[in-house]
Amino acid sequence: MKKIDITGLSPNQIEYVSSLEKTVENQQVRIEQLTELLIKSQKALYGQSSEKRRYVFDEDSGQLSLFNEAEAEADNKAEEPTVQTIVAAHARKPKRTKEELAETVPVVEVVCDLDEEKRICNICNADLRYLGKEYVRDELEIIPAQVRILRYIRFNYVCKECEKETCEANIVKSPVPEPVMKRSLASASTVAYVMYQKYANGMPLYRQEKDWDNQGVKLSRATLANWIIRPSHEWLEPMYDAIKKHLVTEPLIHADETVLQVLKEPGRKATTESRMWVYASGRSPTPAVLFEYQPTRSGQHARRFLEGFSGYLQTDGYSGYNAVPDVIHCGCWA
Repeated sequence: MKKIDITGLSPNQIEYVSSLEKTVENQQVRIEQLTELLIKSQKALYGQSSEKRRYVFDEDSGQLSLFNEAEAEADNKAEEPTVQTIVAAHARKPKRTKEELAETVPVVEVVCDLDEEKRICNICNADLRYLGKEYVRDELEIIPAQVRILRYIRFNYVCKECEKETCEANIVKSPVPEPVMKRSLASASTVAYVMYQKYANGMPLYRQEKDWDNQGVKLSRATLANWIIRPSHEWLEPMYDAIKKHLVTEPLIHADETVLQVLKEPGRKATTESRMWVYASGRSPTPAVLFEYQPTRSGQHARRFLEGFSGYLQTDGYSGYNAVPDVIHCGCWA
């Protein structure tokens, strides 16, 4: 810190300036201490040892950096993936043949051939004969999402003979597939894409709105929300009910509940703790897992959901599950 010229000041003024300088110096030391503690806590929260996603921490600003992630994650020694390693790591043979790989990732051959006028020997000018083909390399290609309008056109037909005899036209119309949402632009693929982006990729609707806009399509967040909610009620809810009907016939069900906070829930604060109840089958040829949101941890929710179930109920010992009748309670050792 730059010293102040105190020449010409009175003794009281000099004493006051000195006290201010000392105060500033003490505050600077305290700021450095707090900054160091903040950096340590941020590293502990977002550092590489955390289970959370790796973020880049900027020690100069004391904030997370969203722009230097590529530079921080880059590793010149990292091996390039091969066709064999990009397939999801599920149970498989140690070495996969090209035919097996093609079952999960389509393969398109890029044929590199000589033009017909170039199939001449550059030594004696004789015509070249086909010798064979050779493998050169594989490249992983991605095809970006494409947006297009599917315009359904129906052809109609009429029987002129019937019209002559009865003076009434017998018109036959070509069948048209039912839409996923009536009076809506949404197709099944569009609805699936919006749901996938939100729930699998964690992309909020406001970001999806911007993404659609970048592709030249103006869709509001309200529209995208409707494309999630309406098909969920009309298509997914019947599937949910069918799975639940099957689940309660299983001999064993695992049940658990976890804390969940819901924003903007009518009549409740955002900090109020709700519950997500989870029910899963045991080892079954047709395994099933169902989630059910409830505002409380009351055991009556489990009683209502598991109505008709009379097998083994494995839980963590929470007394609320005692409300479920006609079951054999099993403890969880996990």
